[in-house]
Amino acid sequence: MDLLFAVKVLIMGIVEGLTEFLPISSTGHLILAGSLLNFTGEKVKVFEIVIQAGAMLAVCWEYRARIASVVSGLGSDPKARRFALNLIIAFLPAALLGLLFNKKIKAVLFAPVPVALAFIIGGIIILWVEKRNRNAPRAHRIDSVDDMTPLDALKVGIAQAFALVPGTSRSGATIIGGMLFGLSRKAATEFSFFLAIPTLFAATFYSLYKERALLSAADLPMFSIGTVAAFLSAFLCVRWLLRYISSHDFTAFAWYRIVFGIVVIASAYGGWVVWAD
Repeated sequence: MDLLFAVKVLIMGIVEGLTEFLPISSTGHLILAGSLLNFTGEKVKVFEIVIQAGAMLAVCWEYRARIASVVSGLGSDPKARRFALNLIIAFLPAALLGLLFNKKIKAVLFAPVPVALAFIIGGIIILWVEKRNRNAPRAHRIDSVDDMTPLDALKVGIAQAFALVPGTSRSGATIIGGMLFGLSRKAATEFSFFLAIPTLFAATFYSLYKERALLSAADLPMFSIGTVAAFLSAFLCVRWLLRYISSHDFTAFAWYRIVFGIVVIASAYGGWVVWAD
């Protein structure tokens, strides 16, 4: 692996970690970053999915005590069993739709301009939900993930399924969807973190299995660097986001999405940047 290629891999890993849990779309940013860096191709698409495992491991480490208590309590603690059941229920919609439509989505929507459009639409939805919450300060009825019912989990899972469209943002869909369905900002954010574990775990191993013919032992350094970079940057981002939401809403992220999306579309049609598909 030459130095320039290693730098590109490192940048992609950092981008993944910094964007996975913010409502700004990690997949969208990876597509745009890969296009700017001329880091594209079928193997790169696998790489972009697999390094999500690094971000997932950051959540596992941050919430290791909670995860351990849930696992140890599955046999005896009704609250732990309900929490695990809710994660399974919320995971299923995106998993099933992904299996059915993943190939078509990749063929049509994994490109800079569709991603930019999803950025803008997602930003507008975040602004609408935040305005709705400001006008009804007690719009939420669930202050903790432990208070969620299976129906609440299903609703959040359906919201997560919209993130199959690149640029939508998995975390954004689950957090904003959760807030729309009655979760507090903190509860929605934490459930989004926990839901990332089965979702990213399944996506990583499914992609590795499906595309195994593309890969070889020579790819191990690339995947290792990207995964470690994603882990470290995601760990810092998760801790920062938990502090941020204690006193801020998501309006700033909405405007970021809208402005960034407009810039990408303008640059594409104005010929300022040649975006590679």
